[in-house]
Amino acid sequence: MKFDGIGIYSTELRFGHPDEIAAAAQELEALEFTGLWLPGAFGGPVFDTVELILDATDRIPVATGIANIWAHTPEEMAQAYADLEKRHPDRFLLGLGASHAEFAAVLGVDDFTRPFSKMKGYLEALDHAAPPVPPARRALAALGPKMRELAVDRTAGIHSYFVTPEHTRLTREQAGPDALLAVEHAVVLEESPEVARDIARAYTGTYLTLPNYTRNLEKFGYTSDDFQNGGSDRLIDDVVAWGSPEQIRERLRAHLDAGAGHVCVQLLSPGWDAQKILTGNGVRQPLDGWRRLADVVAGIRP
Repeated sequence: MKFDGIGIYSTELRFGHPDEIAAAAQELEALEFTGLWLPGAFGGPVFDTVELILDATDRIPVATGIANIWAHTPEEMAQAYADLEKRHPDRFLLGLGASHAEFAAVLGVDDFTRPFSKMKGYLEALDHAAPPVPPARRALAALGPKMRELAVDRTAGIHSYFVTPEHTRLTREQAGPDALLAVEHAVVLEESPEVARDIARAYTGTYLTLPNYTRNLEKFGYTSDDFQNGGSDRLIDDVVAWGSPEQIRERLRAHLDAGAGHVCVQLLSPGWDAQKILTGNGVRQPLDGWRRLADVVAGIRP
């Protein structure tokens, strides 16, 4: 299993209708995207969706981005990995994350403390599960240096989210040349600055309320002014690629040039609404957009 080139990160694939998810996954594989990433911050049957996609496709690898360690026990994760590995060998990567304290109430967690220690203990439990989850088949969501170090020492590598190429460069320097570095980056297929930024702010607004992300961005020169009203133009332009095909390719290529081995693109379409998607309220797979995206990124695949 190898994650390289350009893949897809999709909330729609996680929360859509099963028949449409399966058909969309087949088309994404045919379009030659190199990996599919599914969010799982709120728990739920994320592994059922992984299995659905693996059943529907032949070769594309699938990863959780992320499976929340507060929402699933290590034993549950290990059993899910074992079942998926048995049916679809070498096609599933267990991406793990400690999520956010702000989500604790939704998950029914009343002891959300010391997430780094929680993750260390969780990885130890996966090591000793029956059967275990091999370090090479798991990765960590990691923004800061301590979690990045843990990811490199105890897993295949790092999945980073809502970051700039400058963060990617720093992460690769710490991770070394061999660790997996799979970076999520959002894209809007729109050339009008006003339209593109309006679509982008429906996405960025949520993340700019989460201290994990804003603290990380502050390390790269952004200030509280950049976090207001869904994000400044400067911030939007740095975390969401938009514009002409060449401008979008340049933005995604910047992560690869900075050391990413794989970029998983999250396509934002007009009317994109995270809450609507999470509740499964009329979710449709953005097939037309993914087809256009495949043409845009074709020139930057290995």
